[in-house]
Amino acid sequence: MSIKFLLICSLLGLLSVAQADLKFGFYVKTCPKAENIVFQYVREHIPHAPSLAAALLRMHFHDCFVRGCDASVLLNSTSKIPAEKTSPPNLSLRGFDFIDKIKSLIEEECPGVVSCADIISLVARDSVLVIGGPFWNVPTGRRDGLISNATEALNNIPAPTFNFTALTKSFASKGLDVTDLFLLSGAHTIGVSHCSSFSNRLYNFTGKGDQDPALDPFYAANLKKNKCKVPNDNTTIVEMDPGSFKTFDLGYYKLLLKRRGLFQSDAALTTDVVTKSSIIKLVSSPLEVFFKEFAMSMEKMGRIEVLTGSSGEIRKNCAVVNS
Repeated sequence: MSIKFLLICSLLGLLSVAQADLKFGFYVKTCPKAENIVFQYVREHIPHAPSLAAALLRMHFHDCFVRGCDASVLLNSTSKIPAEKTSPPNLSLRGFDFIDKIKSLIEEECPGVVSCADIISLVARDSVLVIGGPFWNVPTGRRDGLISNATEALNNIPAPTFNFTALTKSFASKGLDVTDLFLLSGAHTIGVSHCSSFSNRLYNFTGKGDQDPALDPFYAANLKKNKCKVPNDNTTIVEMDPGSFKTFDLGYYKLLLKRRGLFQSDAALTTDVVTKSSIIKLVSSPLEVFFKEFAMSMEKMGRIEVLTGSSGEIRKNCAVVNS
């Protein structure tokens, strides 16, 4: 038996152990009330601020795409390294205080046991569930990362200007396929955006003061008249799914088929024949089908490059590493 073969077997063994550490009911003995504390806080507060559900779901996505689901998005900058929070894709993130409050409640119950990474994952799921969206399984046992780098966020989080090729490459680098891409994009059904994230499609698509031909002209005219009245408006908010942006439904996909997705990355989903066909099929299916498939992709995303076992740490304060 070769040394190379033994090394491969050892590596596979370590990987399987790491996966085994992420499991349902991870805190059942060490902090049995943890998941209920999260859910009760979410159930009490999200109905009064339903738009926060989209923000917390987005935070989970942005966290997992940089160094995996390790709560690195929550860390503050150090004197040497600007944190992910300060990176352009994350400047509009919100809900950090929401996570901090839940963390403090859990710390009172069982200090130093539950990771910030697990809290983000649970909060994202519970927030969507409370506003009437799908439930998905959240195995726990994630540990918190020690590094947060703004440049890594800029390099890893898919941009709203991405075309289909760039999107599939980005998702593939995280172990997600094309199906995960168009299903996870469905989170935009409850999302909002600043005009500045897509105003180039309205005012200067190719640098010649033109409009993106892929965007429905009537919709573009309405946006310019009633919402994004000037280029690069950083304050005005536009719903990704106008008419039902507080409801987790199929409205986002229906708008894509009408060429009314806000981002280039939204419109890109219909430029691939197979993906467009899948969207058409999804739209004509019962809502429960979308819920079930979205749930599977969310659980898959929640496992990206997780730290388990003795890797990382359990932060006492989600914004700083333990001293």
